[in-house]
Amino acid sequence: MNQVDERILKFIHKHHVLNLSTYSNGEIWTCSCFYAFDSENMQFIITSDLNTKHAQHALENPEVSGTIVLETKIVGNIQGIQFSGNLLKLNDVQELNARKVYLKKFPFAVLIKTSLWVIPLYHIKFTNNRLGFGKKIFWNFIHNKSS
Repeated sequence: MNQVDERILKFIHKHHVLNLSTYSNGEIWTCSCFYAFDSENMQFIITSDLNTKHAQHALENPEVSGTIVLETKIVGNIQGIQFSGNLLKLNDVQELNARKVYLKKFPFAVLIKTSLWVIPLYHIKFTNNRLGFGKKIFWNFIHNKSS
């Protein structure tokens, strides 16, 4: 795995909502999800019921893209992540480890009966105008997207 720029990790850990886009059978869908980030495995962890449109899409086509943004009207403060990866439902064993990471960030989620999903990442583009107008930092994980 390629080394991740610490500024990317800091930005991701500072936020808690991502926007996620899915595609299946000619239909595009976007949703917002609370997330915890597992930096050891470079993956987001989200919760979602199986009956949601994005979960149904992921069961057909796991490839997704998304964003995390800092809302600001000040151009010099614009920051945001664009990412791509796969949205994958966890089995019971995998879910135990992911649940620890998710509950550390969202302890109240212990009360929620829902499924955990992960988004292992294979591309990140971090735009950070605080480093200079339009400054981009990239990270790529070189692997077979279908694995």
